[in-house]
Amino acid sequence: MDRYWKGPLPEPSVRTVRDMACVLADPDAVAIDPDTPLYYMYRDLAMNEEDREILSRQNLRYDITVIPPAMLGREYVKTKGHYHPDSLSGIGYPELYQVLAGRAYFLLQKKDLTDIIAVSADTGDCVFIPSDYGHITINCSDMTLVMANVVSNLFSSEYELYEQLCGGSYYCLKGNLWSLNKKWEEYFKKSIPSYSIVNANEYKKLFFDNSSFIYNLATEGECLLCLSEPERLPSQC
Repeated sequence: MDRYWKGPLPEPSVRTVRDMACVLADPDAVAIDPDTPLYYMYRDLAMNEEDREILSRQNLRYDITVIPPAMLGREYVKTKGHYHPDSLSGIGYPELYQVLAGRAYFLLQKKDLTDIIAVSADTGDCVFIPSDYGHITINCSDMTLVMANVVSNLFSSEYELYEQLCGGSYYCLKGNLWSLNKKWEEYFKKSIPSYSIVNANEYKKLFFDNSSFIYNLATEGECLLCLSEPERLPSQC
């Protein structure tokens, strides 16, 4: 972690195989001890008290997640997946990610499943999660994935639908093959649309110059205040 974070580092929250079993394509095929850690979440980071005050004033949180490579049956290791609730303005809270090391897919799906996008992101790329989209991050490589995110601290993530339906609308399997999760079709009682794959540069849904580290964006001004006040988001987001 020293390479990616020079400030104080709390103990991480850990997701184990047991925690993730309910969202996997083949939970019975996972030949790993259930208590094996899969990924580590370092939440609410700040380099110093001045930065912490700036983040707190904007109701923002900066996190780093570390996902070592692994296969869970046929499936690449991934995060659990969640949606965000609406803010008081009636607009859903967005989120911003940046890949610090490795390569990832960010599987985004609109709440009504009218849009499903897999955003391919490499080191340095930023990925914006729009309002009304759930998301999963997948480590589809043999490298450790390290990613940062900035998000509002005004809400709790909603995991229930991902847990109930055994993961997202698609699974990313060995060889970068994508497999439909038919439980979503059963739940919505309709056919699920095909996903599209785009790289982060094509996807673009950003409202800032993505050459900066998102930590600096969050602590050197109010560029990311719209993450906790989504009514401030530019119309294209």
